[in-house]
Amino acid sequence: MEHERPECCRNGVKASLDIIMGKWKPIILLHLLHGGTKRFGELQRLLPDITQKMLTTQLRELEQQDIIKRKVYAEVPPKVEYSITEYGRSLYNVLQEMYEWGTAHLEHMTQKKMNIAEKQ
Repeated sequence: MEHERPECCRNGVKASLDIIMGKWKPIILLHLLHGGTKRFGELQRLLPDITQKMLTTQLRELEQQDIIKRKVYAEVPPKVEYSITEYGRSLYNVLQEMYEWGTAHLEHMTQKKMNIAEKQ
């Protein structure tokens, strides 16, 4: 018999996933955590497959959740920088674990495919 998790656990997991879900959010966060403050154009170059609209959307959502900070400079041309907030730094271990697990999973699946190919 499968036991249902208490409501508080489901809400906690959902809250976490709401912040880091999205194809690009974890990658954006890792770039900011490891590389420090970045301008919009720098992030675009680091993520060549992301559209400008998607990058803007993902950054806005992270800013609304107090995970990143957006700083606008009164210059021409406009200068905008993004950095991780102190609160956002608390995601470091979560993202690092995701990265390590994902890397191990890719290796596992590669090995599994090689084993299947050897049996054929």
